[in-house]
Amino acid sequence: MQNNPIGVFDSGVGGTSIWKEIHKLLPLENTIYLADSANAPYGKKSPEDILRLSIKNTELLLQHNCKIIVVACNTATTNAITYLRETYTNVSFIGIEPAIKPAVLQSNSKTVGVLATKGTLSSSLFHSTVKNHAEGIKIIEKEGEGLVPLIESGKATSVEAKDLLKTFLEPMLEQNIDYLVLGCTHYPYLIPVLKELLPAHVNIIDSGEAVARQTKAILERKNLLNRDNVASSHKFYTNADVSILRSFLKGAKATVNVAYLDF
Repeated sequence: MQNNPIGVFDSGVGGTSIWKEIHKLLPLENTIYLADSANAPYGKKSPEDILRLSIKNTELLLQHNCKIIVVACNTATTNAITYLRETYTNVSFIGIEPAIKPAVLQSNSKTVGVLATKGTLSSSLFHSTVKNHAEGIKIIEKEGEGLVPLIESGKATSVEAKDLLKTFLEPMLEQNIDYLVLGCTHYPYLIPVLKELLPAHVNIIDSGEAVARQTKAILERKNLLNRDNVASSHKFYTNADVSILRSFLKGAKATVNVAYLDF
């Protein structure tokens, strides 16, 4: 069981930003990653469809004997993780939530921007997080409509992406945000462009490192850490363009196997 893989799924390639943080912290762990790019973006889908897709991905990972499952998608986390935890009780689930709490705690201007998908911003989990952690803080929410398809097509640093980001950031900057929370695992791939567009005093926060730490903590608690000092195995499956997924894994400090899978 200890050398069974960590399972990771996302609506597409965005969750590779989470996978990289997990692998950096836990290099001995084997992993299996599902990129459900054929159904991206999840953020525009109904809660019922998001749940259905999350169940499909979970059951496929369980068929591969995954010892823990990381829901590397904010929209799937906010709409499905409660059901997944209640239904698949033999495996732990790690979810991705916008890192509102650390942004709120550190903000000097008391104004925080959140860039996320419609599916995340409209969820009850997101609203309860804001209610519980953002008292006295102005939260400027913006739906990043159109960003995920650009990232999924390998255009994260394109002129189109830059122009879209300008329209999303302008109202946030007008209200003096000093923290920008990235509420979608695709969005860390926009950081190079965001740094061009944002003033130096605006800090960007995503959830990747925190998710990796939580994954490690759960594996330690359940005595599931892989202790085998051998080269780890990393299998990536996509139901769309293999070359796009492979391009997001360039430079990964691991040997990765990327393949098409109809799921």
